[in-house]
Amino acid sequence: MGCQMKCISVYTNNFEAFSDIFESVVETVFEEHEEKEVDGITVSHSGEVPEFYLERMSQKPEVVVMKDKSRGVTILQHGSVFEILMPDLESVLA
Repeated sequence: MGCQMKCISVYTNNFEAFSDIFESVVETVFEEHEEKEVDGITVSHSGEVPEFYLERMSQKPEVVVMKDKSRGVTILQHGSVFEILMPDLESVLA
C-alpha cells in the first residue's frame, strides 16, 4: 500500500518566482486546506493525494515533473500552478 502525500499548490506560472519561495514553502507548516501568501504568491495546502495521482499526472504531456530526491519531493507544473507533493510525515510517524 502506498503512502499518502500532501499536496501544496503554488499559484504562479513563473518558475523563477516559484524557485525563490520553494524553500520557505517546504519549511512552512500548513493546516489542511490552509491558504497563505508567500512573497505575493498564493500557496495552499490542497490536502492529501494518493500515489496514483502522481502516476496519472506524470503521463500527461502538459505536465512537467521535477524531483528533489534529497527530500523525497516531487513537483508537478501544469498551467499556472506548481504542485509540491511530499510524503506526509505525520501519517508515516503516526
